[in-house]
Amino acid sequence: MISKLIFGFALLCNMVSFAQTTKIVCDSVTFKSTDGKITFGGTFSKPEGKKSFPTVVIVSGTGKQDRDGTMAGHKIFLEIASYLNKNGIAVLRTDDRGTGKTNGTYETATTKDFADDALAAITYLHTRTDINRAKIGLMGHSEGGAVISLAAARSKEVKFLISLAGLAMGGFDAQIKQNEDLVAHSALPDYDKKRSNDINRIMFETALRYANSDSMEVKLNDAYKRWKLKDDIYFKTLNIQFDHFRFPVYSFINNSTGPWYRYFIQYDAKRTIAKIKVPILALNGDKDLMVAADENLSNWKNYSLTGGNKKVTTMKLPGLNHLFLACVTCDNAEISKIKTGFSEDALLIIKNWIKKTIQ
Repeated sequence: MISKLIFGFALLCNMVSFAQTTKIVCDSVTFKSTDGKITFGGTFSKPEGKKSFPTVVIVSGTGKQDRDGTMAGHKIFLEIASYLNKNGIAVLRTDDRGTGKTNGTYETATTKDFADDALAAITYLHTRTDINRAKIGLMGHSEGGAVISLAAARSKEVKFLISLAGLAMGGFDAQIKQNEDLVAHSALPDYDKKRSNDINRIMFETALRYANSDSMEVKLNDAYKRWKLKDDIYFKTLNIQFDHFRFPVYSFINNSTGPWYRYFIQYDAKRTIAKIKVPILALNGDKDLMVAADENLSNWKNYSLTGGNKKVTTMKLPGLNHLFLACVTCDNAEISKIKTGFSEDALLIIKNWIKKTIQ
């Protein structure tokens, strides 16, 4: 991905306060994609006075996010950037497509397109003279784990990867696991949990089978109708008066027939990660309901080994949810109520790994 610097200006950042008093310098930057259709807006921040340091490009997960990584009131990426900058590490973070100062349409983009965006950011960084171009890496959160994997598998300019609850499962397997975990953690009665898992698997399998077909919508509707006939018979055997279970068939089909889902359901994590040859740090919270810690951390290591890459460090951190926030119920509804920020333990691990492995 070839990008072009349009402008940049320096200022002292107004960033999250940590114990250190290092001054941080920020550049508000823009750069373009290869075809010139996307103009990315972002913030490049670095410790003042430093001349050579690693640089991290932060890549977001599913859903449009601004450069601060604002999710449920938490500015996750801003917190990470602040900490890393104060510890001698530069950070580039951008607005996603269709967000903030970045144009384009997020809804029609795929995980592969987001990998193109990450590589465009690296190409932009190569236009700067105030960084070490041999020490540029990608940090991906959630779906961003797949994004940075695709980028690193394609480009030798990616020198290291950091996965924050990053996806290291195939798209189909990830859909199954995530939904089973969410269902298991829900307040649904057992019979509705069974029904939810049944219809989810049927629809995911159908979506995978017809991901490249023009008849995908028809096949999904047919699959749902067949399940509904059997499910109606099953529900009658329960002798329960009211049926409160609903599968969002219309919204699911509308989403799954779009370009993002068609690509994602076919994403092959094993094949992709096996191509990566650079050091990888993968972290997960053990209370994560969106990206299962054990399975994904295991895949980061095992899939890398299939390609001969032994430079992989994985760690599961106790008591943390998908955003690396200390949690109690650890469901999505709790996130906006949590007052603490991104785990300081996780930040320390990231800093130490970069200094030991990259710096």
